[in-house]
Amino acid sequence: MTDLIEVKTADLAGEALGWAVGKAEGLELELAEPGYNGVPWRVFARYRATVTERTERYNPWEDWALGGPLIEKHEITIQPSAWDWQRKCVLWRAQQEDENRYFEHVSPLVAAMRAVTHTRLGDTVQVPKELMP
Repeated sequence: MTDLIEVKTADLAGEALGWAVGKAEGLELELAEPGYNGVPWRVFARYRATVTERTERYNPWEDWALGGPLIEKHEITIQPSAWDWQRKCVLWRAQQEDENRYFEHVSPLVAAMRAVTHTRLGDTVQVPKELMP
């Protein structure tokens, strides 16, 4: 296993955010080393059943099929926070019901996954150092 570093939940993005969300959800996670053509470190979740086992890419910050059910499970509220001159939303706010803390990002899914992480793990989390820039 790799060395872990402490990161503020509000600063999580990309693979580090995926790792934190997976840990918050109690998943068994693995790191895939960088591949050819500049493919960076990636997070995978291992799912085990009675007879089968499978490993799948875990990227809830960019895949609504993974992140959407977590938003519902944790009762995360997402709403627009800022608009451009054409009244297009350019910043989203997410927070869990009954929490005073909210997270903002240009992507509603990133904001929501930070809120999910904060709900379970708090203001700071431990992530593999390879996942941080």
